[in-house]
This record gives sequence, structure tokens and C-alpha cells, in this order.
Amino acid sequence: MAHKKTNLPEKICLTCGLPFSWRKKWEKNWDNVKYCSEKCRRNKK
Repeated sequence: MAHKKTNLPEKICLTCGLPFSWRKKWEKNWDNVKYCSEKCRRNKK
């Protein structure tokens, strides 16, 4: 059975303004994550 992803922390992307959820790859760096994707990170204002 698939793992349920409920109650994960969320942030708002500083570039596109959309909410995005915590991901395993950000586990050790969550406090520094500001963008939902590489595309948004590269296109930051």
C-alpha cells in the first residue's frame, strides 16, 4: 500500500506563490528551502 502523505509541512514558493509540501530530499535542509522547484529557484526575482 502506498505511503500516505498527510500533515506534511508546507511553504509558499517565493517565485510563483504556490504552496509546496515537504519532500524527503529536503529533510536536512527544510529551513533553507524557499522555492518549489529548480525552475523557480533559477527565475527568482
